[in-house]
Amino acid sequence: MNFARLLMASLLLCLGVCSAAERPNIIIIMVDDMGFADIGPYGSEIPTPNLDALAAGGVRFSQFYNTGRCCPTRAALLTGLYSHQAGVGWMTTDQEEPGYRGQLNDECVTIGQVLSSAGYFTAMTGKWHVGYSDTVNPTVRGFDRSLNLELGGVHFSNQGGGMKNRKMHLNGEEIAKDDPRLSPPWYASDLWTEQGIKFVDEALAADKPFFWYLAHVAPHFPCMAPEETIAKYRGKYMAGWDKLREERYARQIEMGLIDSSWQLEPRPDAIPAWDSLSDEEKVRYDDMMAIYAAMIEEVDKNIGKLVAALKERNQLDNTLILFLSDNGGNAEGGTDGKYEGEHPGNPDSNVFIGQCWAHLNNTPFRKYKHYNHEGGIATPLIAHWPAAVKPRTGNDDWITTPTHLIDLMATCVDLGEATYPTEFNGKAIVPMQGQSLRPLLAGQGEFAKRPLYWEHEGNAAIRVGDRKLVRQGLGGDWELFDLSVDRTEQHNLAADHPDEVEALRKQWRQWAFEAHVLPKPEKKKKK
Repeated sequence: MNFARLLMASLLLCLGVCSAAERPNIIIIMVDDMGFADIGPYGSEIPTPNLDALAAGGVRFSQFYNTGRCCPTRAALLTGLYSHQAGVGWMTTDQEEPGYRGQLNDECVTIGQVLSSAGYFTAMTGKWHVGYSDTVNPTVRGFDRSLNLELGGVHFSNQGGGMKNRKMHLNGEEIAKDDPRLSPPWYASDLWTEQGIKFVDEALAADKPFFWYLAHVAPHFPCMAPEETIAKYRGKYMAGWDKLREERYARQIEMGLIDSSWQLEPRPDAIPAWDSLSDEEKVRYDDMMAIYAAMIEEVDKNIGKLVAALKERNQLDNTLILFLSDNGGNAEGGTDGKYEGEHPGNPDSNVFIGQCWAHLNNTPFRKYKHYNHEGGIATPLIAHWPAAVKPRTGNDDWITTPTHLIDLMATCVDLGEATYPTEFNGKAIVPMQGQSLRPLLAGQGEFAKRPLYWEHEGNAAIRVGDRKLVRQGLGGDWELFDLSVDRTEQHNLAADHPDEVEALRKQWRQWAFEAHVLPKPEKKKKK
């Protein structure tokens, strides 16, 4: 009897070890134009119960960075390179310089290509936006299955307006947005998730681990959502951006996300005080933010749908889920934003929430999408992997190590036991720029300190340790901040430390030449 028990215990131990050693499925979920403070685990008043649950069962990063803009972020995420090295230093216009070709070049590989070579089933759903051609699309860049938009901006199958003619592809085939295979009518957050679950089923049928890149289009403009979801939020934003920002800031301090000594970025002069608005203006702004909040709810609802599907298939335990945003909140549309259409929020409308609400989105930071100040480049990152990541949910349990999109390729290579190539299709491949997040996620190994770099539209930054040098625009002055005591970038130290400014500026400039940031082309019209 004792021998039998011992044998059973040994078998269970073996199963446990085998399970722990099994390569994980990996799902990267990225939303579009969502600010640092727009979900519950990062201080928002918008209910996000499914993201709350992922955070409670996993870990949260307080200093994870993107590039500040959609196309460069997607290029960096997919390739593990700084975006200019992959050829996408700006948008998808070819500006005829190596760092600005407007599509992924042939000196990079995608996570899809690397993990496919390691035996993974790879899938992509949502917004592609790193150039689209015979040589640059999900099918030829390593994804076994894909349902994607070439660009973004499409939320409904019957959407009108300026996004009406944007192209959809299923496994490389251009299809209509109302194609019967997509079961129209659909809302995009549902579509990307439900189609991805079908791809997961194909992976399981093939008995392969899977990698799924889920690139939501929400909450990018034109802001629109199902009317029944928008209706839940009307009136909830009549408190205004001033009060709501103070409340988000207080929650962020209480949960340990930010330090109470970091001064809340004051409301810029261009943004009116909420109490100065007319009742009519308040109702207009309230409805704009209600639409945006509804989009966040729709994303969160689909996080729940995805998690439930993994549970049903006994895949949740050994699936690493990563959730992040491609840039900070978007101030395009100015202080007024845009509020166009007979029924704002429906498929024929055109709504931008503008600078006033973007200031709330990015609490407590400066600036917005486009910029390299923290409001442009700071993103939530939630990681959930029950088989290997012990939940860390206390106020002191944030992962505070500065980390970046470039680290996601290295993480996938590490966890997927893949080989990152030095050559692919006869072309030399630029080495990975990031580091695996495994040491931070599971406490295995060391995560080395290193500098981080940014550039977009002349905005630029370098972070070394807690010191950050940042510039607004090509002609802007360099500012120096100590992020350990001033992550909201309120106290410029440049005048007091000219030698440090010059040393960091030279270090940034050397990187800029090496990474094809320079030479910088004359700007052409955006595509």
